[in-house]
Amino acid sequence: MVLQIHPRPRHISRPTWIVTLLSLACLFLVFSTIQKYNSGCNVFNTSSGCRSAFSEPAASEILREYEEIASRVVMKEILDPVRSKNPKVAFMFMTRGSLPFELLWDKFFNGHEGKFSVYVHVSKGKFICISPHFVNRDIRSAEVRWGKISMVDAERRLLANALKDPENQRFVLLSESCVPLYNFDYIYNYLIYSHLSFMDCFYDPGFAGNGRYSIGMLPEIEKKNFRKGSQWFAMKRQHAVITLADNLYYPKFRDACLIMQLNPKRNRSYCVADEHYLPTFFNIIDPGGISNWSLTHVDWSEKKFHPKMYKASDVTAELIKNITSVGISEHVTSDNQKKRLIQPCLRNGIRRPCYLFARKFHPDTLENLLNIFSNFSTI
Repeated sequence: MVLQIHPRPRHISRPTWIVTLLSLACLFLVFSTIQKYNSGCNVFNTSSGCRSAFSEPAASEILREYEEIASRVVMKEILDPVRSKNPKVAFMFMTRGSLPFELLWDKFFNGHEGKFSVYVHVSKGKFICISPHFVNRDIRSAEVRWGKISMVDAERRLLANALKDPENQRFVLLSESCVPLYNFDYIYNYLIYSHLSFMDCFYDPGFAGNGRYSIGMLPEIEKKNFRKGSQWFAMKRQHAVITLADNLYYPKFRDACLIMQLNPKRNRSYCVADEHYLPTFFNIIDPGGISNWSLTHVDWSEKKFHPKMYKASDVTAELIKNITSVGISEHVTSDNQKKRLIQPCLRNGIRRPCYLFARKFHPDTLENLLNIFSNFSTI
């Protein structure tokens, strides 16, 4: 069964209720004390009793630093909104260590200084790099665990640091296995001159969608508003600020969206915070302001818990061409009906390629990608 989805009209800019939300959140950030989690292991959890390179004092210090940065950014944005004459794109990398595709990204960035910023969140170990585009661009980071709220926390830390630069107007979240599909100019223009934030978001009534909902999210989040989507976003500055200001919905996901929780109908259920927090948040506060699809391609054809990892033998010019030719976004629900939800990828009302980036690529694909990238062209 195929459902055709028509994009909703774009939301008006700076609506009164969003300004009110920002103001209330700002006041909370200024006058509240630092939040205390249920335990020191909530955010920086490890399998060995939470003993890791990120000790509890370090975790507390990182949280305090984030709160301070977020407060200043939100207050400044409300009192003195940025009107940049030289807009930049903030490329925010979330990685476990060094970047295997540093050379590819270095080639991508070369010659475009002043149009981009780089931020790197390293969840484990030290960040070692060669490219001048990445030197000293790693931020104060903490350990990240798949499926846990720590993934969302890392995203918020990246946004907080990137928002300190008033010229940054678009914010792209990337992983260590992400690669660009076009040259810099094409991607820059696609992002900077788009009216929407590119956020994956869809309604899935099945076990891997609303089956992950917890009644602990009430009353702020009703089950009918719960959404799912890929975490890899490209958002406007306005939405980045709102994400930092949110202290109403975020705690609900921190406390009730757990990777393992008892479910009376099944032995266990998993709520993956990074797949649900931002899609649900923006579905509630500004549904007309997002695209409902991600600009980052992933291949789920293997129907496994994680997407396909491209190996060197997979990476050809034909593969890149096939990915960049996709003009329709498709989701499949996880219930018994397996409905295909289809919508055209519209940028400012005009149909355009859906994807600017792709993942997951194995490190041994670098040589092939460098060869292909030398022939990248705009469309």
